[in-house]
Amino acid sequence: MSTFEVEQPADAQLVLASRGYWRASVRRFVRQPVAVGALLLLVALYVVGALAHTLAPGGWNDIYLGTQWQNHPPTLGHGWLRWLGTDNIGRSSIGRTIWGMHYTQQAALLGALIAAGIGIVMGALAATYGGFVDAVIMRFADFATTFPVLITMIAAFALNQPITVTKATLVFAFYLWAFVARVVRTNVRLLGVEEYAEAARALGASDLRVLVRHLLPNAAGAIIVATTSLVGQIVLVEATAEFFGFGVNSLIRPTLGNLIAESAQSGIGHYNFLALGWWTWVTPAIALVLLLVAVNLVGDGLARALDARHAAG
Repeated sequence: MSTFEVEQPADAQLVLASRGYWRASVRRFVRQPVAVGALLLLVALYVVGALAHTLAPGGWNDIYLGTQWQNHPPTLGHGWLRWLGTDNIGRSSIGRTIWGMHYTQQAALLGALIAAGIGIVMGALAATYGGFVDAVIMRFADFATTFPVLITMIAAFALNQPITVTKATLVFAFYLWAFVARVVRTNVRLLGVEEYAEAARALGASDLRVLVRHLLPNAAGAIIVATTSLVGQIVLVEATAEFFGFGVNSLIRPTLGNLIAESAQSGIGHYNFLALGWWTWVTPAIALVLLLVAVNLVGDGLARALDARHAAG
């Protein structure tokens, strides 16, 4: 088998990193209108969150002075930031939700990417070297995934108070890496016995070269799907933990979860100085639901588009 044949094997179903495979994957994805719509929604939500400094330049604690703006219901004609009302001290529900999206998306995306990076390295080492290395890494992974995610996150948050967005991101990353590591280990082991991998080794390629040039690109589809699922998992777990009083405090940084929790703990719908109107939790709740639905639908669409069984389609 020539070097050219090793670099570009004939079986396109095995070479997931080839141009033909990725073009076919894109075609399969765009043929899914629900997934495409979800991707556009997800991009729009991330753009809004990323532009928080521009859209709500006053920050999440910007207060509209005057008692008439305390717990003011949704209204038009007073600037778009007040269209969905204010809280009990005159802060915009829209503005706080935009900043909540900013920090929620930051924690979810960075947490998933860091977890994926650690998981790729650990899973690749375990699959490549096996034996003692595999046993040690997988025992750590087993330990990390023994307990339910929500309980583990609540315990970690409780032990690391006060929780900041950075701390929450790192907690998620150092727990969720094990899920990606398992995916990488399984795929690298399965692909490592394929003919093109054996041929590369026979031509003198090192384990590292085979791993980087052949095995990890072939496992890219599974890694992308696993990382996407982590984003949704982080958003949901963080919001749930904060609803129960753990996680990032809204006085430090707003997130979609702690904005909802803030309204619930203040007495939803009771109109007094301490309580918050229904609009203060409906606004971040809608944003949270849209974010979760978009991430999950995009993940499902990617899973179907990157399915190696349809690579020749």
